[in-house]
Amino acid sequence: MNAKLSDEQLVAYLDDQLDTEQRARIDAAIAEDPMIGLRLQWLDRSSLPFKDAFSQLSRQAPVDRLQAMLDTLPSPARPPLSRRWFLAAAAGLVAGGVLADRLFLGWQESQQTSNWRGLVADYMALYVPQTLEHLPSDETTQRAQLQTLDEHLGLKLAPGQLSLPRVEFKRAQILEYDDVPIAQITYLDPVHGPLALCITLSSSGSRHVARERRHGMNIVYWSDMHHAWMLIGHNPPAELEAMATTLRSRFSA
Repeated sequence: MNAKLSDEQLVAYLDDQLDTEQRARIDAAIAEDPMIGLRLQWLDRSSLPFKDAFSQLSRQAPVDRLQAMLDTLPSPARPPLSRRWFLAAAAGLVAGGVLADRLFLGWQESQQTSNWRGLVADYMALYVPQTLEHLPSDETTQRAQLQTLDEHLGLKLAPGQLSLPRVEFKRAQILEYDDVPIAQITYLDPVHGPLALCITLSSSGSRHVARERRHGMNIVYWSDMHHAWMLIGHNPPAELEAMATTLRSRFSA
């Protein structure tokens, strides 16, 4: 069912244009499939100041032709033209158009090494403590989940290696973007809320711990010869760095 959700349906969800039953169906899809949440995050970026960023390109865009094409759609099937709806329609209708080409190229350039952290941050921005509170945290469940991560990323992880002070290990799962697996190990911190250790394959070589901030969350990240790692949460950066130091010492031992 989730794969059949169109961008137009998700845009209508974001714009509160769906009835109760339709919203409930998409809520269930989001809970079942993490990639639906990522698609929603991408579509919701239409609320950012694109006008300023692409002011030069907008003069080249075939807006009149787009609007004429949209006007040919049957009225009952056409939702109000919100910014998000227009973004989704433009992406589908302007194949080969200047605006779509430039937007795609800019988006494609952003999908480089560092952007996997942006994708994770997009997803983590949806988390609240209630997302994790109900999940089982017994060692048998943890080992089964970690086995899945091992199969995708060539890691040999055990629950003891992943324990951190104060926080509770809640879930390990595999996310995937453009056929690239991303391991997500989530914790619940009683003080700061959801926290995640995320890992993906990397050939960029070993790098020391660095910091950044996305969606109001702090991130520390590093890499070894085969994997890139990041910790993300609302914890203070110094606290995340201390956790990163602990984890690096265990995995390098």
